[in-house]
Amino acid sequence: MNETTLAGKVAIVTGTAQGIGRAIADMLATHGAAVHGIDKDDVDVTNSSEVQSFVSSINGADILVNCAGGVRGQIGKALESVSDEEYYAVLDANLTGTFKCVRAVVPFMKQRGWGRIVNISSGAGRSISLTGIQAYASAKAGQIGFTRQMAYELGPFGITVNCVAPGFVLSNPTSIAQWESYGPDGQAAIMNAIPTRRLGQASDIANGVRFFIDPASDWVTGQTLSVDGGHALF
Repeated sequence: MNETTLAGKVAIVTGTAQGIGRAIADMLATHGAAVHGIDKDDVDVTNSSEVQSFVSSINGADILVNCAGGVRGQIGKALESVSDEEYYAVLDANLTGTFKCVRAVVPFMKQRGWGRIVNISSGAGRSISLTGIQAYASAKAGQIGFTRQMAYELGPFGITVNCVAPGFVLSNPTSIAQWESYGPDGQAAIMNAIPTRRLGQASDIANGVRFFIDPASDWVTGQTLSVDGGHALF
C-alpha cells in the first residue's frame, strides 16, 4: 500500500489518545486518508447520540477502526466480587461502543458501495485475559463474533469487516503497569511463550490493520488476525 492508496478516503479511528489507536491513525494518514481520531474526551462511544452526531457532522466515513476500550482502570478479582457496574463498564467500552460506531457509519458506507471496518479485539478474546478480568475477555470475544456477523451482513454492499487480535503490546500506562507487575520470572515466562521472543509494538498492530484496509484485500472479510509474535498458534 503506497502513500496515496487511501487518498480521498475518510477514516474514523477510536481510542487515539495513545498507543495502538494513535499508531493506527498515523498509519492511515501516512497512506493518504483524512483521519478523524477520537477518544473518550472527544466522543463517548457508548453514547448513541454523541456517536451519531459526530459521524453525521463529517458526512460519514469510508474506514472505521474501533480501538476504544481497555479495562477501564480495573484489575482482576474473583467473579463473586465483580459488581454489575464494573462488568458493564468494560463490556460497554469495548463491545457496545463498537456496535454503536459501526451502526452509525454503515448507512454512509452503503451509499458509497465501499467500506472497511476493522475491530481491535485482543488475545484475551481468543483465549483468556491475563489480567483475570472476566468482562474484558467476554467483550473481546464478543467483538470477534460481531465481526463475523457484520461481515456476513455487509458483504453484499462492498463493505468488509475484519478483526485484529493483538498480543502483549506495551502501548499505554495500563499495559506497562501490567508488565511490571509480573516481575522478572513472570516476564521471562511470557517472553518464552512468544516464538519471536519480543513484545509487540503499536506499529505491529497498525500493520495488521493496514492489511485489511488495503484495497487489494477486497476479498478478505470476517477474519480475525492474531498479531502476537506467534503466541496464539492454533
